[in-house]
Amino acid sequence: MNICFIMYPWEEIDPENDSTLALIQEFAKRGHGIAVTTPANLTIRDSVAFAFSKCLKRREIISKTLKSFHGKAEFYDEMLPLAGFDAIILRSNPPLDMIMLNFLDSVKDDVFIMNDLDGIRRANNKLYTAVFEDDHNELIPRTHVTKNKEYLKKVIKEGPDKMILKPLNGYGGSGVILIEKSAMSSINSLLDFYIDNKDGTSNYVILQEYIEGADKGDVRILLLNGLPIGAMRRVPGDEDHRSNVSAGGSVQKHVLSQQEKELCRRIGPKLVKDGLYFVGIDVIGGKLVEVNVMSPGGITYMNKVYKTKIQEKVIDFVEDKVLERVNAFERRQKLRKHVDEA
Repeated sequence: MNICFIMYPWEEIDPENDSTLALIQEFAKRGHGIAVTTPANLTIRDSVAFAFSKCLKRREIISKTLKSFHGKAEFYDEMLPLAGFDAIILRSNPPLDMIMLNFLDSVKDDVFIMNDLDGIRRANNKLYTAVFEDDHNELIPRTHVTKNKEYLKKVIKEGPDKMILKPLNGYGGSGVILIEKSAMSSINSLLDFYIDNKDGTSNYVILQEYIEGADKGDVRILLLNGLPIGAMRRVPGDEDHRSNVSAGGSVQKHVLSQQEKELCRRIGPKLVKDGLYFVGIDVIGGKLVEVNVMSPGGITYMNKVYKTKIQEKVIDFVEDKVLERVNAFERRQKLRKHVDEA
């Protein structure tokens, strides 16, 4: 197979902990052709979508460690048609580049793309949790999303003592703060900072109920084809309430609770229906806080604490999906030939 990764620049990879690098290494181990590119390197030539790509040179022996694999990787440059790949893996960081999706729309019927483009459009931000039916807030904490400062102040004033405020388009824990009713005098300036831009435009923010136990961290669960394949507990550092590893949090083993298993069971079918095959969800107190569909991470950390190789399951799934498409195409060709010769 030939695989194209549309991702962040190779130079920005963390060679010891990057989940995308773990996926690329596993593809390389299996002898597949690999090209990497960025959304900015997509182009159109003669009405056909191409990518200015870095193609990984094949090696007979693949380095066992991610750091060594990353350091020894050699590339050559090629301009390649996207429809010529067997699979395209989207691993770019938020915010979502809508132009990238427009490029890929032209090849989505020719290539298996993970995750589905329309699914990503629906789920690329923190609003997606609202699609899951949860009238009694059993799955999702009470959440408010708006630009209206007066409404936000009213909710804070009438709500519980502690709430979480965060930007709608943030990721990696950026901009997530804990606000307390006792600090109402600071709320106006906080909302001004989060909502107002210098050019006169404004941003949406999320105000969410604080879940008891959040100070002890959250749980990242990776789901593949709607089923959990790995989990870890992320614990905040001493100087930060956020549990994201990128914000200084640490990782511990975690066994899914019955409530977490039920959460996965209830949201899994919807994820698959939307073509969101590989997803990371963040859970606190058994409740869904975020759905990560663009570049879900955690593979390398889970591998370390559980002595496993989660990337193998992901690559198995991609190979199966590609084989399904190939078999379906060959079957259609045989049937059409039968009709033509009748």
